[in-house]
Amino acid sequence: MIDTELRNIPFSPPDITDAEIEEVIKAMKSGWITTGPRTKELEKRIAEYVGTNKAVCLNSATAAMELTLRILGIGPGDEVITSAYTYTASASVIEHVGAKIVLVDTAPDSFEMDYVKLADAITEKTKAIIPVDIAGKMCDYDTIFEIVESKKDLFKPSNELQWLFNRVIVMTDAAHAFGAERKGMKCGQVADFTCFSFHAVKNFTTAEGGAVVWRNDHGLDDEWLYKQFMLYSLHGQSKDALAKTQKGAWEYDIVYPAYKCNMTDIMASIGLIQLNRYEGLLERRREIIEMYDEVLLPLGIQSLQHYGEDFSSSGHLYLARVPEITEEKRNEIIIKMAEAGVACNVHYKPLPMFTAYMNLGFDIKDYPNAHKQYTNEITLPLHTLLSDEDVNYVVQSLKKVLNEVQGG
Repeated sequence: MIDTELRNIPFSPPDITDAEIEEVIKAMKSGWITTGPRTKELEKRIAEYVGTNKAVCLNSATAAMELTLRILGIGPGDEVITSAYTYTASASVIEHVGAKIVLVDTAPDSFEMDYVKLADAITEKTKAIIPVDIAGKMCDYDTIFEIVESKKDLFKPSNELQWLFNRVIVMTDAAHAFGAERKGMKCGQVADFTCFSFHAVKNFTTAEGGAVVWRNDHGLDDEWLYKQFMLYSLHGQSKDALAKTQKGAWEYDIVYPAYKCNMTDIMASIGLIQLNRYEGLLERRREIIEMYDEVLLPLGIQSLQHYGEDFSSSGHLYLARVPEITEEKRNEIIIKMAEAGVACNVHYKPLPMFTAYMNLGFDIKDYPNAHKQYTNEITLPLHTLLSDEDVNYVVQSLKKVLNEVQGG
C-alpha cells in the first residue's frame, strides 16, 4: 500500500556526515584552504583505490577532459567522437579545444554508442573517442579497443605523445562511474584516460571536483604527465603554492599561458572522508537498485542492468523506460510524481536536440535510437539517504501514477 502521508523525496542530495564536516573544519583551521596537502593525499588515495600510478584532482570532470585533450595536443583540424546520448560536457570540451565534434547514435534499445556506427565514424582526422559510462556502467571496452586497433592505419599522430599510442586514444567520460568494475578491472584501469566527476550529485562528492587517471602500460612518463596537468591547471606556473612555501622558494616561471581549474583542500577534505565510506555507499546503492528492480521489472518497465556476472556499475542512476509512452506522457508522469513528493529526472535529452548543437549542424533525425531512448526515459531518485520505506513509497507512487496516466 502507498503511504497516506505525503513524503518529500529529493532526487540526489549529497550524503554528508559529521565526519566530512569535521574534516572541512580541520582544513580551514590548518591554514591550507586551497590546493595543498589534503589534495595531494586525495590524489594518492584515489590512485590506490582505482589501481593506477597517479591521479590528478581538479575542479571538475569537465576540466579533466579538456586538459587531457589539450595535453594530448588535440585541437583544430582534429575530430573527436562521442555519444549523442550524454550530458553536454562530453562534447563541449571538444569544441573548447577547437576540434570537430562527431556524434554517434546509440545502439537500438541501448544507452551505449552503436559500435558499428562508431567504427564507421573514424577517419584520418580522428584523434580520440570519448565513451560515456552512463549511469555508472562501464562501456564495452573490448569492442572499442578492437575498433581502434582495426582502424590503426588511419591514425595520423601529430606529436610524440600521440605516437606513443599510434592509434585513436580512448578517453572515457566516467563522470558517473567511480568505483565501477568490468571483467575484474576497475573503472580507470581500462581506458587510456579516465575522467571522474565528484560533483554534489555524484556517488562520491567533493562538492565540486573531479579527477583524471591513466593506464600504466603505454610507456607514459607518469611524473612528466602529472606535471603537465599541474601546469595546465594552475596558469602554467612552475610551482604550486605548496612548493612555494619552502624556504626561499618564492620564485617561479610561467611556462605556458594556461588555465585555472585546481582542486582545493576544502574540497579534498570532503573527499578523504567520502573515500573512507565509499564501499558502504556503493553497497547501499546496489540494495536500492535491487529493490527497484524487484517491483518495477515485473511491470514491464525496462531498466539499465547495473550488475552481471562480469560487471558491477557504481549504481549512479536508475534509468527506467516505460514502454509505448510518448514524450508528453513521460513528462506528465514526472509532474504527477512531483505532486506525490517524488523528484524524478530525465537522463538525457540527446545533444542534437539542444540549440547549441543544432547551431553546430546536428539534427536529431540523424540519431533515431538516441531519440527513442529519451522519449520514454524517467530517472528515479537513487541516493544513499533513501530509506527502504522511501524506496517503497517511490515504487508505489510510480505504480499509481502509471495507472492514472496510461488509463487516462
